[in-house]
Amino acid sequence: MPSSICLPHEFYARPTLTVARALLGMRLVRNLDGQRLSGIIIEAEAYIGETDLGCHAKAGRTRRNAVMYGPPGHAYVYFTYGMHWMLNAVTEPEGFPAAVLLRAIQPQEGKETISIRRQGRDCIGPAKLTQALAIDGALNGVDLCDPHSGLWKAPSSPARASASTPSPNPGSRSPGDSV
Repeated sequence: MPSSICLPHEFYARPTLTVARALLGMRLVRNLDGQRLSGIIIEAEAYIGETDLGCHAKAGRTRRNAVMYGPPGHAYVYFTYGMHWMLNAVTEPEGFPAAVLLRAIQPQEGKETISIRRQGRDCIGPAKLTQALAIDGALNGVDLCDPHSGLWKAPSSPARASASTPSPNPGSRSPGDSV
């Protein structure tokens, strides 16, 4: 089994687009009831500050998005459309609201459990990813740099996975905000 080495907080304390690109090919790990589930991140999307119309911070700080204003390297998990959880990694210095939405993974560990949770379907889409790894609001704010949190990101094996580029973030300042 791969180690529990986590990416450090410094990894996330950089410009959001830089972090989004660097996350591609990294491993997203979830400890679920003692079982390790993981997947290689193959799609991500950047949301940067209050001027990004697609960002939850566009209307300022609220109870819902407060985690985005916190320290980098924490999970921002929110419920959308009354049915789906979304997972983001907070980036940039504390006080500046920015995060990377994780949109898709390629399962690596716990494939049988992931397949059962997804009823044999893929993990391409942010809600599909969270369903596959049992990520919900209880994980909002957890430290992604601590393997004891139950959810973290780690370097992948030496051969990084190929990464896809998602469609542009609707409402973003420019199509370049997506990686």
